[in-house]
Amino acid sequence: MAKILELNAEDEEKLCSVGTALSSPARIQILKLLYYNSYNVKEIAEKLHIPASTAALHIRTLEAADIINTKIQPGSRGSMKLCSRKHDFINIHLSGNDPNINKIKSISMPIGCYTDCLTSPTCGLASSTKMIGYGDSPNDFYLPGRINAQILWTSSGYVEYKFPNFLSASIALKRLILSFEVCSEAPNYKENWCSDITVWMNGLDCGTWRSAGDYGARRGRLNPEWWGNGVTQYGKLMTLEVTPEGTLINSNPSSAVSLRDLHLSNETPIAIRIGNKPGAEHVGGFNIFGKQFGDFEQDIILSMIY
Repeated sequence: MAKILELNAEDEEKLCSVGTALSSPARIQILKLLYYNSYNVKEIAEKLHIPASTAALHIRTLEAADIINTKIQPGSRGSMKLCSRKHDFINIHLSGNDPNINKIKSISMPIGCYTDCLTSPTCGLASSTKMIGYGDSPNDFYLPGRINAQILWTSSGYVEYKFPNFLSASIALKRLILSFEVCSEAPNYKENWCSDITVWMNGLDCGTWRSAGDYGARRGRLNPEWWGNGVTQYGKLMTLEVTPEGTLINSNPSSAVSLRDLHLSNETPIAIRIGNKPGAEHVGGFNIFGKQFGDFEQDIILSMIY
């Protein structure tokens, strides 16, 4: 997969650093050497027929511009610096960015791509074509085929997902929006079956939404033909929004958890857990729907507004 260094005119210092690094024919020759192989400073000096001290100076300039990788390794006499290529392409954007216009990046997470779970019967998973496992077995949630799930259900517990944070530390995040289709879980279905469904982000309780029922009195708009009647069919779209001031669920205040409280970092994923608290008033389980089940053609979507 190609590795791309993205630059723009707003980051003047970075752009000048890269421009300086690319302004020397010797440094271009070093980059060409690193097309397919890694070399230490001594080897680079020998291949370019230049003094080792000169090669070391060029390497430091390329390092400062974040164009190459270097790693200190033991050598025959002390240590040596091993150099390798870091990027395949450099893109320079010379168009301006209007600070008054928000940008958005979203990631769609298939519902079967959870990283942790706790389930109890009634529970199960199904893809767009068949059941995954035999149903009412928590062990089914660890089958490899779970990644194809388009609906999952459990009478209690949780599922947890880890989303990559693809925004750099220098970008000012304004809102974090999570949306997914969900409802309660009862045997077969019950239109009047409350469940208090909570969302946690990075271990913090961001709020609880009460589902009124496990909906099955009509078929879900997207459900495949093989999915029978008389069972769960669709859910409601739950939208959770974390802002600098606090958290909202479906536009209603749900907690005081703010963006700052989440301690977001582009070096660690964002952990999102969906489930019932053990001591909730209504532990009515939950169904989560993928883009080929229920009423809404989407998986679990996390959007970053910046």
